[in-house]
Amino acid sequence: MAASLSKILNASLGSLFRRDGRYVSLDIGSSSLKLIEVEGGSGSNLVIRAFGSATLPPTAVQNNMIVEPDSVAGIIRGLLKKVGASAREAITAVPGPAVIIKKLQLPSQSPNELENSVLFEAGNFIPESLENVNLDYMVTDVLEKERQFEVLLVAVKRDIINSYTNTLQLAGLEPVVVDVDYFALENMYELSYPPSESQVVALVNIGARYSCMNILRGGRSTFTGDVPVGGKEFNDALVRNLGVSAAEAEVIKLGTHPAHPLDQVEPVLQPVKEFLAEEIHRALSFFWTAATDEQISTIFVSGGTARVPGLVSLLSERLEVPVHIVNPLTNVTVAGGVDRAALEKDAPSYAIAVGLGVRRPGDK
Repeated sequence: MAASLSKILNASLGSLFRRDGRYVSLDIGSSSLKLIEVEGGSGSNLVIRAFGSATLPPTAVQNNMIVEPDSVAGIIRGLLKKVGASAREAITAVPGPAVIIKKLQLPSQSPNELENSVLFEAGNFIPESLENVNLDYMVTDVLEKERQFEVLLVAVKRDIINSYTNTLQLAGLEPVVVDVDYFALENMYELSYPPSESQVVALVNIGARYSCMNILRGGRSTFTGDVPVGGKEFNDALVRNLGVSAAEAEVIKLGTHPAHPLDQVEPVLQPVKEFLAEEIHRALSFFWTAATDEQISTIFVSGGTARVPGLVSLLSERLEVPVHIVNPLTNVTVAGGVDRAALEKDAPSYAIAVGLGVRRPGDK
């Protein structure tokens, strides 16, 4: 079951030991795709041999599914050729909003009994026939005193997974791992930053239509969620107020458009920044309610919109937590011939792709 959710969680919660090989890592978003070709294992052994991005048609990905597979596959083929990537085994992720994640506490029992118990519990809260979903689970903790297992369960509609794997196959790639963007962020963080058993860290990837969040306690996922605000809100505000195109807005919001200096566009961007901060705060409130004795020490943001001037400082002020732009390249090697300066400039956009890049088929 290589091209399903099998063993996703084991990889994201386990060690970073990985088998060598060359793979294409694809972060397929709602408005663009990011691609890196990687080789080797984890840490300093992970080598980026090629990278690139491409814009997707606005109708290509809808309701968490690739609904125009031929179009997206053609764009992937073109990007592979453009960047010179030769690998044909591919790693990708489905979006968090497409996934059901549930934490369970179950009595200690044999593996066969546990599987039956998980399937029974899944049937109670998954609003689909289990025949129509791919389901995976793992024991994340053993509570010996209570004689219980803590179990993390993940489920996603097969139609959604198939829309991604079929698209990759149309592009001439072999999908070998399908992950979830939440856990790709977690793997990226584990790769890039020193572990801390006591620290609580929030990872927020600002996508085009939504932002996904994974809160780690001691390096382990303890809360996942989504914020229905992304970079598109910034672009739409600029299009409405300045009469520019969506492509121009993408440049203007980063403060790099010569005809639209930052002081001119800041009054347009400020309300969107405030709205994003409010929505992130709302999502964090769910975590704070469940973990009243814990404080988030740092928030790391990623995605191209993380580079909007003044956004990080505003988030830090509104959320009262230090906020930093993540650097997913901290512990990777960039091969000779790769434009490292261009990659570093856009590094926050490749956070999920790098996290996917440490995944391998058969991860334990």
